[in-house]
Amino acid sequence: MASRVPTFSKMAVGKNKRLSKGKKGKGKKIVDPFTKKEWYDIKAPGNFSVRNCGKTPVTRTTGTKIASEMLKGRVFEVCLADLNKDEDQHYRKIKLQCEEVQGHSCLTQFYGLTFTTDKLRSMVKKWQSLIEAHVD
Repeated sequence: MASRVPTFSKMAVGKNKRLSKGKKGKGKKIVDPFTKKEWYDIKAPGNFSVRNCGKTPVTRTTGTKIASEMLKGRVFEVCLADLNKDEDQHYRKIKLQCEEVQGHSCLTQFYGLTFTTDKLRSMVKKWQSLIEAHVD
């Protein structure tokens, strides 16, 4: 039987490309993204007792991107209890959509109404139907 002789491949000593040295100088600067934001007030429609319902951030106007245009069409979700100062309606959530921007305030329109998930779960019962009506 012939004896096997181990073969070695030749490699340059000290040239491991995977273990490269760290880059010199300082790393990337960490910038807080909220320094580039402007804050706008959210105004609810007139049929609610509370008009100011919150604030929203938007990136400042730069070049062709206008801040007020970025706000239009935004949808906000607000609790009805906060809008009417009535804690009995805490399970109803109102969606408001930004229609117009005047100065630093967003004027909104009603966009939809949903219930909180815990209220929906408590309303559902087997073999029963729920009819809720309010008559003026």
